[in-house]
Amino acid sequence: MPEAARRPDPPVSLLLRPKWLTARARAMQNERGRSARFALLAFIGMLFWVFIYTLLFKLLVYFRSVPDLGPFLAGKLLGMILIGFFSILFLSNIITALSSFFLARDLDLLVGAPVDWLKLYAAKLLETGVNSSWMVVLLAVPMFTAFGSAYHGGWLFPLLVIGVFVPFLVVPAVIGSALTLILVNVFPARRTRDILSVIAVLAAGGIVLLFRIVRPERLARPEGFRSLVGFVSELQTPTSPFLPSEWVQRAILSWLQERPDLLPVYLLWTTAAAAFVLGALLHKRYYPIGFSKAQESGERLARGGAMGRLGRTIFSPLGILRRELVLKELRLFFRDTTQWSQLILLTVLVIVYVFNIKYLPLRGEGITFFLVNVIPFLNLVLAGFVLASVAARFVFPSVSLEGRTLWLLKSSPMPVRQLLWAKFWVGTTPLLALALGIVFVTDWLLQVSDFMFAVSVMTIAMMTIALCGMALGFGTMFPQFETENAAQIPTSFGGLMFMIASVGLIACVVVLEARPVYGYLSAKLYGTPTSMTDMIFGFGLAALLCIVATIIPIRVANRRLEAVER
Repeated sequence: MPEAARRPDPPVSLLLRPKWLTARARAMQNERGRSARFALLAFIGMLFWVFIYTLLFKLLVYFRSVPDLGPFLAGKLLGMILIGFFSILFLSNIITALSSFFLARDLDLLVGAPVDWLKLYAAKLLETGVNSSWMVVLLAVPMFTAFGSAYHGGWLFPLLVIGVFVPFLVVPAVIGSALTLILVNVFPARRTRDILSVIAVLAAGGIVLLFRIVRPERLARPEGFRSLVGFVSELQTPTSPFLPSEWVQRAILSWLQERPDLLPVYLLWTTAAAAFVLGALLHKRYYPIGFSKAQESGERLARGGAMGRLGRTIFSPLGILRRELVLKELRLFFRDTTQWSQLILLTVLVIVYVFNIKYLPLRGEGITFFLVNVIPFLNLVLAGFVLASVAARFVFPSVSLEGRTLWLLKSSPMPVRQLLWAKFWVGTTPLLALALGIVFVTDWLLQVSDFMFAVSVMTIAMMTIALCGMALGFGTMFPQFETENAAQIPTSFGGLMFMIASVGLIACVVVLEARPVYGYLSAKLYGTPTSMTDMIFGFGLAALLCIVATIIPIRVANRRLEAVER
């Protein structure tokens, strides 16, 4: 056949080259302060790696010192981590496959081009796997390094880890892509995104809740079992005997114990190969139909209802402008499934948090009055971290989510500060209710004194308002107007800076209040008078810091938003 008459057959590398060039161009573009951002991110990432490695290494060294039970403890720990990785990979691949296979912008060209169906499937599967697995890979590096260092894995150990972890990543990618393919053929792709978001959040919440109910910390307390036989039996029970995570665990531990076993490696690679073949056959049969359905536009009905009338009645005292801004924020939130579905996962995390507080061993011998009252005060730190995470997810992206419609708001005679304050109160009010609910329930479970209860309520209220103001300010200073996924906005550089500032605020508030709290507890314990100077100075500075952290970021955001030209 003449060269000109041959059908083009581009390789997989050529199909992926535009993605690679786009990622490299974004990384290499000359943006002011970009080098400093990369340096800061690299520094924080290295600190995170060192923290995970040090923690696991010390724990594994301790396990090695435990005769007979040490290998079982290390195996159970590795198995639980890997089953968590597999669950995360499975859910992430389901969500990512929808965008990679059906909603990506390059599909209009690739599907219509003379591209072999198998190579298109391989390219999109690789793209899905990389986008879904990079975070798990980064977490796995210090974990496997700690196991190799603690058990002297040798120079071949990294090759073994790569050999077993690659098929471990392939299996959930293939299964997740196949499940997404089936769902798209049953439901419209636009509706499938909503369904997958809710399913993924429900599954993630169920996994977290199940993991907490199992209470894995019991493995570190053998006295909690009725007999040593029951404890050893629990350790010897496979974490997930029919999942790839169990095979990775067996392959790693058999190597570290100097009894190499090739059967788990064989099971991993054959399962990955079989999954790829079955996934490719499903792709060949059902992908054209599913892709055709994915091009259908979603149906949107815009009409008023009972909830709209109720909202206008409730917020009518705010005036027409403020009322409509508040209602606009609420509509935008509940129209996006990826936004409101996060409330399910948030509820599960709050339940797990309260569950942990309930099972704190604060009753019995050795538990003093001082310890019982200090734990609730330190509980404010954990509650602050939870609130900062929630603010980063819901308040921080609020300005960025305006996107291209920001020009409409800027061109209206409405002052920009009205928009910012509407976003602030819409985000702060439910978060404040959540914060007060967490503190009330946990303090009731811990049976704290009236003084500690009042301190906890006032402190968490001030910190919540300050965190929301900072989230709105940082979100306006580091906007992401072009993003298509709200979940990616908190992971940007601005989101990182907000979390760093939030940690600093929480630490400063706790440090300022530590002296008056310690003085009150000491006075209560030993019957001495309480220093009112320390009380006024500590709590006054903490309140002043929260007020400043609320007002200044919003003012900076107001000036920044007024200067934005769209």
